[in-house]
Amino acid sequence: MLRNYKTSKKNRTNYIYYSADGETIKIVPNKNGVTDAIIATLHNLDDAEVDDNRRENYHTPMHIDAYHDKNQDDAADRNAYLTDNDSNPLENIIQSIEETEHAEKIDRLRAAIETLKPQQKELIKKVFYEKRTNVSIAAEEGVSEAAIRNRLKRIYDNLSKKI
Repeated sequence: MLRNYKTSKKNRTNYIYYSADGETIKIVPNKNGVTDAIIATLHNLDDAEVDDNRRENYHTPMHIDAYHDKNQDDAADRNAYLTDNDSNPLENIIQSIEETEHAEKIDRLRAAIETLKPQQKELIKKVFYEKRTNVSIAAEEGVSEAAIRNRLKRIYDNLSKKI
């Protein structure tokens, strides 16, 4: 039994349902033992079914259209979820180059950090490993925040030249 839309309560005077074999069933409130509780139960069931159908009607075409176009051709060019870069040799090569370059840059950065003075290493440690703010470091060392900012700028410039 299915309705195509929800009806407001004040307009719910009688209800027509169709059985699976096509028989028409008319339900009238307060007649033939039909109580408000029965009507409320029917509404809840019908409304839930209508909501389910709305969700299905909304999602199903979107879902199918995402995988195929109107000619039933694959839609991989429009849907990033359909692309399989694991089987694409060019993507694998590019990814391995990027990973290699990243690893090389990290190694150069570690080597460059080792060339810093102990005070500079300590400042880098406080900022990046302890995640402290420039203000808290400045308060600890008894200097201004601008002084810490300037020290970090010099360290960054030094490291960028070495990397």
